[in-house]
Amino acid sequence: MTSLCPTALTAPVPTRRRLSPNAAFLLQASMTLGFLAGSSAPTPFYAIYQKQWGFSATMLTLAFGIYALAVLSALLVGGRLSDHVGRRPILIAAAAAQAVSMLVFATADGLPDLLLARVVQGLSAGAAIAAAGAGLLDIDKGRGAIANSVAPMMGTAAGGLVAGLMIQYLPAPMHLVYALLGSIFVLQGVAVFFIEETAPVRTGAWASLRPRLAVPLAVRGPLLLAAPALVAVWAMAGFYASLGPTLIRSFAGTTSILLGGFALFVLAGSGALAVYLIREASPRALMRLGAVALIAGMALVMTAIAQHSVLLFLLGSAVAGLGFGTGFQGALRSVVLLIAPQERAGVLSVLFVIAYLAMGLPAMVAGYDVAHQGNIVVTAYEFGSGVVLLALLALLGTARR
Repeated sequence: MTSLCPTALTAPVPTRRRLSPNAAFLLQASMTLGFLAGSSAPTPFYAIYQKQWGFSATMLTLAFGIYALAVLSALLVGGRLSDHVGRRPILIAAAAAQAVSMLVFATADGLPDLLLARVVQGLSAGAAIAAAGAGLLDIDKGRGAIANSVAPMMGTAAGGLVAGLMIQYLPAPMHLVYALLGSIFVLQGVAVFFIEETAPVRTGAWASLRPRLAVPLAVRGPLLLAAPALVAVWAMAGFYASLGPTLIRSFAGTTSILLGGFALFVLAGSGALAVYLIREASPRALMRLGAVALIAGMALVMTAIAQHSVLLFLLGSAVAGLGFGTGFQGALRSVVLLIAPQERAGVLSVLFVIAYLAMGLPAMVAGYDVAHQGNIVVTAYEFGSGVVLLALLALLGTARR
């Protein structure tokens, strides 16, 4: 019988078409950018939600804080999981969860729905940031370090700005922005099926879910050196996320949501440009430059607050953005280039836990302070002074050998 149909035994088995390494790299970078854009997209709508649903400023702070807590929980519990089960399963599940969160946002009719959407969004973003970041390093360490620096900044800025543009110029923006983002996440999840897995499956997946911050011995010294810079730049990002839009709108005497998002975009845009232009500098030099630019930028911003100057505020934002980009890139590169492949997602989780704590905790305290004290200028001076102090500590840290 077999001699009658030899081709049945010798015909090749069709294989699934895979994306090239470069396409896979761009896809995972776009997922980090997209997830962070999704996280900031609801921010311009908060004032609208508050007016429609009548909740307090404290609850508004909770909506911001619960997302950060969800991200941290995902990083602590699931951050190392992709080192054991592979990058693809985590990214597919995260994209699906992000799409679900967009559906909850689009159909929300009260504060509980908003908080639920933020929790689902935060959990999926935390898992994806670690897995996609590690996947970028798997493909190309050098470009991966740059992408891990640029994508979070640009995503955070783009989400708020695009949402602001939609509010200003398009009908039904509260549905349109979530429909657009949800469609993007679905397409990204489907595309992940066509990339090669870069992390082999290893035992210990269940054990990796135990919450802990695992830092290999060889990386601990560089991480301690990088931590002050990491904390300083992300605390400054928290300043802009929590106080920046309200401050610049008060200077301009306008309620335009678009203007508030533009300040954050200037910050992130100058940071991303700095990452690209100064990518050849050493990590220590980048952190040193970042600290100096951060001090100068925040000094300009606080002067702008005193003088109620929009232009000076934007100039300070651009200088602070230079500090954000170079400081964050220097901190990342000083650590990620030393990580073994099987430890990449776990160590990146530690870095992003530090970053989110540095951004989230001061921003939540500032929001609470403004809600109860009622003077955003005083809070801005206190917050800005704290960022300058952190930058000085980072500068002293880079000077030590």
